Amino acid sequence: MRDSSGGGRRPHRRTKAVAAVLAATAVGALLVGGCGGDGGGADGPSAGTPSGARAGGTPPATPKPTPTWDRSPSSLVAVGDSITRAFDACAVLADCPESSWATGTDPAVNSLARRLLGAEGAAERSWNLAVTGSRVADLPRQMARAAGHRPELVTVMTGANDACRSTVSGMTPVADFRASFEKALRTLRADLPTTQVYVASVPDLKRLWSQGRGFPAAKQVWALGVCPSMLGDADATDERAATRRDAVRERVVAYNGVLREVCAKDAKCRYDGGAVFNYPFTGTQLSEWDWFHPSKDGQARLADLAHRRITTD
Repeated sequence: MRDSSGGGRRPHRRTKAVAAVLAATAVGALLVGGCGGDGGGADGPSAGTPSGARAGGTPPATPKPTPTWDRSPSSLVAVGDSITRAFDACAVLADCPESSWATGTDPAVNSLARRLLGAEGAAERSWNLAVTGSRVADLPRQMARAAGHRPELVTVMTGANDACRSTVSGMTPVADFRASFEKALRTLRADLPTTQVYVASVPDLKRLWSQGRGFPAAKQVWALGVCPSMLGDADATDERAATRRDAVRERVVAYNGVLREVCAKDAKCRYDGGAVFNYPFTGTQLSEWDWFHPSKDGQARLADLAHRRITTD
């Protein structure tokens, strides 16, 4: 995997973690021809055989349609945020792209790139352009860079940082989220009309809160500024806190609706069907440093989900 993030991590406002959480057309299909004949010679079918029909009255076989989705693309670019950069997966306060679900080289994760391209192919023909701290508004620029590599597959995981703001009112409006995602796909399509796109859903941030709130160390880290809109005041269960968390979850659901709807309009785009959002991440699948980003085990689960969706007919 070639690390092309360009400039490393963005500055963070907290001491210990970031606000982000927890990825071509098939050619050579057999076309069944209708070149029948019963020995009618060079002049074509024998007398009495209607044009376009085989001798004996058998209609010509219908050509099999060429598949529109290639389950074994030969190159891959990953775009998105800190989840795809594997932030806090193998070191504190650091990107760990070798452990990325999308393009990582760590056999323990067995990234999507390794599964599709093999270890050597992943090292030579996959690129990680995700940027820690990025939001959907940054996606068009990442897509423009992705197009420069001419990949057969682009993976997208974005949206967590749009919901993880200092306040609920600071979350990215759904209309703006849609506009940015549509622009990102248009940017890619301007140069690569047939490149396939896999879109992962935004994780369920409320599930992460419920998993980590029982660990005192997790709450200490969260208090430093990890996803305040969801994880702030982690022990509070009053109506105000419940309303705040529900609002964040509803916004994530709305973001996922946008990803699904926009992707559905593109014949070369596959949404994960909510697989990441619905995945029941456990404590062992979350970073031991922030209890928010995926651990190596969590990254491996993301690779599983992406590979299953991409290689399914």
